[in-house]
Amino acid sequence: MPDTRAAAEAAGLNPDRIPVHIAIIMDGNGRWARERGEDRLFGHWEGYRALMRTVYAADALGVRYLTVYGFSSENWQRPKEEVDGLMGLMLFAMQAEIDELEENQIRVLFSGRIHELIPELQEEFASDMRRTAHFDRMTFHLAINYGGRAEIVDAVRVLATKVRDEALDPNTIDECDISAHLYCPDLPDPDLLIRTAGELRLSNFLLWETAYSEIYVTPICWPDFGRDALILAIQEYQKRIRKFGKVVE
Repeated sequence: MPDTRAAAEAAGLNPDRIPVHIAIIMDGNGRWARERGEDRLFGHWEGYRALMRTVYAADALGVRYLTVYGFSSENWQRPKEEVDGLMGLMLFAMQAEIDELEENQIRVLFSGRIHELIPELQEEFASDMRRTAHFDRMTFHLAINYGGRAEIVDAVRVLATKVRDEALDPNTIDECDISAHLYCPDLPDPDLLIRTAGELRLSNFLLWETAYSEIYVTPICWPDFGRDALILAIQEYQKRIRKFGKVVE
């Protein structure tokens, strides 16, 4: 396995301040394609290539968790042709990449309302998670059919059921209980949230988990993102002083 400290230092980064968990809102595929006279699906395919560049770059630099917003629960409102194309792209991408991800000992994780996806995707995702579950080098986490509010609603429903069944005292519920019932409770909160294409909104992504994440916005559209852009984001992160509500002298 590559020396992540050496890779970080060679990139001009402090290897002791690499963000443990990076989350990315991959935006701008359609805009990037339109500027080139192509349809939106062409942009999504190029976005897939950008994603894999970023996954392996993050792994090489020592990032332990990488979460990306693959498909939001609101994306079903897009034209059927685009939605069907995205479903096909996700299936193709995982089938094409899983061997290399496994070879690099990268754990693959999916979260969201996966049960609402087409059966072929559900089966592929389940297989990919089984094949990589024992790896602990880096976790590549894809949020698919995901919404931050839906995640909190689903957690509250589980807690409400426990209260109804008298397995939980409602007066004792705290933030730890809610965190423990989110989709991926074993993942730490993101240290750094990156959004591409210059937009300044969270778009219903990891609303609970990003409460104290550092936010970095780049004008680069997602298909042009890669190792160099990731390094720039981490360099900016390393300039920040994280306070978590405290006063830091």
